[in-house]
Amino acid sequence: AVIGYPILLSIISLFYKKTSYSMQDNLPISIIIAAHNEEKNITKKIVSILSQSYQTEKLQIIIASDGSTDQTVNLAQAFDNPCITVLDLPRAGKTSTLNTAFAYAENDIVVFTDADNQWEVSTLEHLLRPFSSAEVGASAGQMIIPNSGKSLSLGDSLYRHYESWIRAVENKTGCMVSADGALLALRKELFQTIPLDVNDDFFLSTCAPVNGKKIIYVENAKVIDEGVDEVDKQYRRRIRVTVGGLKSLAARRELLNPFKHKLYAIALISHKLIRRLSPLCLIPLLISNFFIRDIHIFYTCTLYLQLISYGLAIAGLLDSQGRLPKIFRIAGYILITLIGMTVGCWEFLTGKKYS
Repeated sequence: AVIGYPILLSIISLFYKKTSYSMQDNLPISIIIAAHNEEKNITKKIVSILSQSYQTEKLQIIIASDGSTDQTVNLAQAFDNPCITVLDLPRAGKTSTLNTAFAYAENDIVVFTDADNQWEVSTLEHLLRPFSSAEVGASAGQMIIPNSGKSLSLGDSLYRHYESWIRAVENKTGCMVSADGALLALRKELFQTIPLDVNDDFFLSTCAPVNGKKIIYVENAKVIDEGVDEVDKQYRRRIRVTVGGLKSLAARRELLNPFKHKLYAIALISHKLIRRLSPLCLIPLLISNFFIRDIHIFYTCTLYLQLISYGLAIAGLLDSQGRLPKIFRIAGYILITLIGMTVGCWEFLTGKKYS
């Protein structure tokens, strides 16, 4: 699921031609930003949107404050721009905020983006190109982390490159699974109210395939973000993403039918289901390897490789200042991710919910 799937898909993609899209002028766009206490970022975010190379007379920017207690609302209102709508909502969580904000969207294409990332000047132009095709229901951008930080954010950055590779080959074969919530565009008529206990980015992007439309990955539509160095934050985030992801798959289980959705269903099972369940095999693998280590030199070597890998990862997690070589930090990121996914699978099975 982690290595074999993208390699196999890369081979399959060789038999597909790359699709090109033309730009349409003056598309009606509504951009939704859910923000909670984003006074550090909201001004830069709005400026990056207003400064886009793609300009339209039908632009609407909806800043939906999710119970912010800082200056987020005041800073957004300070722009005094007729295309900007500021919603000062009570604290309800990102999903509820997105659902409420969507009710205010007036235009045909709705772009969802986070407040804490910045767009390159041509991001919107590239993101909108696929909508020249009636077959396309959604498009997604690429998140990049230029500053890898001192600790686990290096793994964050490499993981983004890995996901970009998978999405690029999925894109070429027409089975792009889902988008990152940092930048997602969707045809308004395809929107479905987001359930409160799912990952909003996955659910929103699958509004397209559930309606027989494609999601297109646009590599040149870039957003700049920062990684997370803190071990506890990485751990908690991975648990939440795993629980929400499995609940999302349950909500979209119809898409797992390969007889109806063909290659997309197979990609979804490999990319989102098997990968999330795969960490559950690691502890049994280590234990079984210990008991058969004397049968053959191969099993002895695999046991030592596992123990060395875990040792590197633990050292990487303890090295908060980034003094050790990068391989330790990468191993630490992988380990905390796998532990978070394992706990997340257990919490999903026991009915844990995150508001």
